[in-house]
Order: sequence, then structure tokens, then C-alpha cells
Amino acid sequence: MLSRHFLRAKALQTIYAGVSSKSVNEDEIVKMFDYNVQRLNDLGILQLSTLPQLTFSDEKIMEAAMQKFNPSEAEINPNRRFAENKLICRLSDSFEYKQLCNRMNIDWSDNFDVFRKILSSIKASKQYAEYISLPDSSFEDDKAFALIAFKFLMNDDTLRALIYDKDLLWEDDFDQVAQYNFMMIKELIEENTNEAMQCPQIYDKRNTKDCLDYDFARQLVLDTIRHLDDTEPMIRKHLQNWDMDRVALMDILLINMAVTEFTCCPSIPERVTVDEYIELSKEFSTEKSKLFINGILDKILIELRVAGRIEKDERGLYDPQLENYNTEQ
Repeated sequence: MLSRHFLRAKALQTIYAGVSSKSVNEDEIVKMFDYNVQRLNDLGILQLSTLPQLTFSDEKIMEAAMQKFNPSEAEINPNRRFAENKLICRLSDSFEYKQLCNRMNIDWSDNFDVFRKILSSIKASKQYAEYISLPDSSFEDDKAFALIAFKFLMNDDTLRALIYDKDLLWEDDFDQVAQYNFMMIKELIEENTNEAMQCPQIYDKRNTKDCLDYDFARQLVLDTIRHLDDTEPMIRKHLQNWDMDRVALMDILLINMAVTEFTCCPSIPERVTVDEYIELSKEFSTEKSKLFINGILDKILIELRVAGRIEKDERGLYDPQLENYNTEQ
């Protein structure tokens, strides 16, 4: 499920952390990258676990209402549709989901008030009224509402703060991982959603594309670290009226990673590489970085071509700007 753009960002953050701490040992940096990606899976499972916790909270609230001295008819016979949401129940019954939650020791029992508040917001919504008014709900109906509930959960500031407290690095990745989870929940189908289901994971080693994309980013980290000293003279050569010491470290690393892709990734078109690192500069560096990086990369690209250091295969030679071509790279 991880996109290559997001994996490039993880690779950049890993390289930046290693170079900033002056720890450019290849094994240590690759292990750091592996750990950072695994933590994305942990964040994903933690986010998913909020859905079963929400229905569990609904059950507790209904049970408490029934125990009142003089409960109302609505409290005696509550609408249990959300508490018995088919998708959420099947997710929580999944053997693999339970294993992953147990490994992380996920426990929301001290945060009942947070979930009760979120549940109150959900039940006050128009979507909830429409959901419980259905004569009957299919798996698809339940999935559609589970997605609505997931949005409520992920947009709650208090819940987000609780998750950030578990790992400070998760704040930067929270929204992207939530989007991936949303997409994976949306893809679940009734026939395969049961106790034996594969729990949705941000990086799934059983998925061929995930493995290929992960290996690409992991190798990108390794090759970039190996070629840091080779790339620096090229950058210095093309600086005009600038001292290397005045260039932001993030910009230098973005250029290094782009040069590595030019020379080590034959299937990726040059224009795709340039565009990717300009986008990353917008996310991680200064406002002027995109122009600076674009200019330096254009000059380095000419130098690399003249030196015969760029070899692209058929896919890498294809210009994505032609025929509105769009690539997953």
C-alpha cells in the first residue's frame, strides 16, 4: 500500500537522521530505515484498533443505560446496528488482527471518555441517522458507515494526541497512514472478511508490489549513503555565488538521492526523478529549495549524460509527460 513517494520521504528522513548524527554506517542506517517502516505498520494497527474500541464503547454505554433504575423504552431496546457493525466485528474477530494488537499491547481501557465523546459526535451526525434508519444493513452499508466512523476518529484532536504520545515520529505520518488505512478498509469484501482474513497492513510483506517498492527505497538509502562523497564535488561545481556550507543539508541530500536515482535506477525516467525530489523539497525544505534543486539537477543531469553514467531501460527512457502518462514511481 505504501507509495514510492512516501517511501522516498522515509528514505530521506532516515538519511538525514544518519548524516546529522554523523552516523553513516551502512548497516545502522539500513536498520534505521527498516525500523521506521515497521513503525508505520504499528501506527496503522493502532489506528485500526480504534474502530473496534468505538463499538465496544457503544456496547458499554448501552449496558449502563439498561441498568438504570427506570430505563426508557429506547434504553431497554437500543439500536444495536453500529455496535454490531459487520465489518468492524469481523475485523476484531480476525486472528491476525488480534495477534498484532497483542504484540503491541494495545489497550484503550483508560480512554473510555475520549471514545464516548467521539461516539456522541457520530450519533449526532446526519450520516448516523441515515444509517440506523435503513430497514436492514448489508455488509457494504456497514462498511460505508465504518469508513465514516473512522474519519471521525482520525480527525479527533484528543485521540490524535494520545497516539502522538506513544511515538513522537507518528505525528508526521499520521494523516498519510490514516489515508492508507481508509483505502484498505474500503477494499475489503464480505467474502474475505472473516477470522482467517489478512489484517490490512501499511507495508505487507505478502504483497509483491509492497516488497518491490520497499526494496527500491531500501536500496536507494544504501546507494545514496555509498555515493555521498562522489556527488559532493558535482554539487560544488554547479553552485554559483554560493558556498557549500550555506546550502541546507536537506537540499544537499535531496540532490544526492536524485543523482543516485539517475545513475542506479534504470527503470525510472529522469523527469520523474526530478519531479519527485522537487515535490519532496516542498514538503521538507525551504520555499526556495525547489528552484535551487531543479537548477542544480538540470546541470548535473547534463554532466552525467556526457559522462555516459546514465543508462535507462525501455521504461526509464519513456517520457511521462507524453500522452498524459502517469507513473506510480
